[in-house]
Amino acid sequence: MVATALPDRLKKQIEALPARPGVYLMRNEKGEVIYVGKAARLKDRVRSYFGSPRSLEPKTRALRADIEDFEYIVCANAGEALILEATLIKRHQPFFNIRLKDDKRYPYLKIDVQNPWPRVYITRRIEKDGARYFGPYASAGSVRATLDLLKKLFPYRSCTKEITGKDPRPCLDYYIKRCIAPCTAYCTPGEYTEVIDQIILFLEGKASDVLDRLGDQMDTAAESLDYERAAMLRDQIRAIERTVERQMLSTTKKEELDVYGLAREGDRACVQVFFVRGTQMTGRDHFVLEGVTGESDEAVLGSLLQQYYESAQSIPKLVVVPIEPEGRADLEAMLTEKRGANVEIRVAQRGEKRQLLEMARENAAEALDNLKVRWLSDQTKTATALDELREELALPEAPHRIECYDNSNTQGASPVSSMVVFLDGQPAPRQYRKFRIKTVEGPDDFATMQEVLRRRFKRAAKRIEQQTLEGGDAETIDDDGWDLPDLVIVDGGKGQLSAAVEVMRELGVYHIPAFGLAKRHEELFAPDEEAPIILPRGSEALYLVQRVRDEAHRFAITYHRQVRRKAATASVLDSIPGVGPKRKRALLRKFGSLKAVREAGVDEIASTAGYTRSLAEKVKEYV
Repeated sequence: MVATALPDRLKKQIEALPARPGVYLMRNEKGEVIYVGKAARLKDRVRSYFGSPRSLEPKTRALRADIEDFEYIVCANAGEALILEATLIKRHQPFFNIRLKDDKRYPYLKIDVQNPWPRVYITRRIEKDGARYFGPYASAGSVRATLDLLKKLFPYRSCTKEITGKDPRPCLDYYIKRCIAPCTAYCTPGEYTEVIDQIILFLEGKASDVLDRLGDQMDTAAESLDYERAAMLRDQIRAIERTVERQMLSTTKKEELDVYGLAREGDRACVQVFFVRGTQMTGRDHFVLEGVTGESDEAVLGSLLQQYYESAQSIPKLVVVPIEPEGRADLEAMLTEKRGANVEIRVAQRGEKRQLLEMARENAAEALDNLKVRWLSDQTKTATALDELREELALPEAPHRIECYDNSNTQGASPVSSMVVFLDGQPAPRQYRKFRIKTVEGPDDFATMQEVLRRRFKRAAKRIEQQTLEGGDAETIDDDGWDLPDLVIVDGGKGQLSAAVEVMRELGVYHIPAFGLAKRHEELFAPDEEAPIILPRGSEALYLVQRVRDEAHRFAITYHRQVRRKAATASVLDSIPGVGPKRKRALLRKFGSLKAVREAGVDEIASTAGYTRSLAEKVKEYV
């Protein structure tokens, strides 16, 4: 549909649009909301969708083709429009919006402080009932982990019974020090309220305040000769201190900030957020966004901040981001209004905040990789991935066995290679193989790849030759009892592929499809073809190929580190007369490294099991 073909109904709606801030909802022919947007001037923004399609971005052009109707809501200002837009996106989950993956409401921790004996529990609904809410958390698992930690540190009640103080005996929680038993009046309302106050302070990131209060209570109990209570408080203080120590020390000065890292791939993006309160990272979580294809990083980050803080119960003074989000000024205004104090969104350039940003980015990338792994475990999607791979690579059938090869060395030193195997789209670790390179000198990836493939396929080649002479079919099983692969992927571009194909032709296994995977743009190269094959972004086939390649790289790197570490210690210790494998192990077990052995004195070495002073002097001479 083009602008000249607009129905009269839509033309009249467009003409009647007000020149005021607001939110608009686009609907398709089924009446479904397919896009929600905000505008400083509804009249100008909505009209832009119905102009010439040539001036529109591809994603907007696709949206425009599906619009059959629209409606709008006028707002008092841009900030109000921002909040309403986020609310409507969460409610309708429109296909063309960047949206938090949100099948249902995010969970929160609720403390019903309006009740005489408050409880701490999980809820998905925020009500104006006077209770304290913390969150949202990305998943039920995240909030349950926090609840479990609170229960270990603070003895609050988790039962739902009515508290009268007249129960004949407390439950098991009291005896394992997980509750102070208000049900049997073993504590006063004031003592129980103190426990709840400590939980609130802890969730707000004020663990030092909690420790100060508990320390005062412990001192008071000790002065009153109530040593049993003092000991209980001492144990609680130690438990909280251990928990705080495990939290990463984030800053050298007290801060109140949220730090965001962004990772993207195809139609998905993952954002990791670190919550820093005081000098500690008090928590972290990650959120998945969908519908990001064709959108800039700035738009993706802006949409995440808008949707997350629309329902967040804790707004920090500072939001640290890797790039300036779209609509930064409006976002700052929205956050300032919700917090009741000034909030800044800042792109960190250096120092501790920049280090936190980088750590958040790495965690976001790791979370996205884990999501891909979980996705691959879905049999339906894996079958789709294999079928897409067959079609994109023009294979005769979906590949049952995929083998991927990767090299690893340090400037030619300790060269190794890996072979990983995927069966029906799933990793088969028992069939992985490691190769120590024997014939190649220096950093020569092409020759290394040829040695590995020659060693992999030479017995298969003999078997095929023998069976061919006998008139049989030997294209499925090689001499080692391994299935021959349906697809070979070598990590690298045209050079590595050409080297691999040369060996496969030489050995007569050229019938096996082989491709080179270039890391930079993730292009697949086929033999004797100039143009690369580019798998569609966000496709199941691309995720599978990336997973296979990443697994081969991980396996090669791990083996290379083992070989390099062994070589570093073998070079000297193995050449010392009188130092065999047992004495070498004893020395390394005691000192940890060759460097530490070098720095140790003769007496220290002589005190090692199996060593005499003369042997210790010989060790010092050699190292």
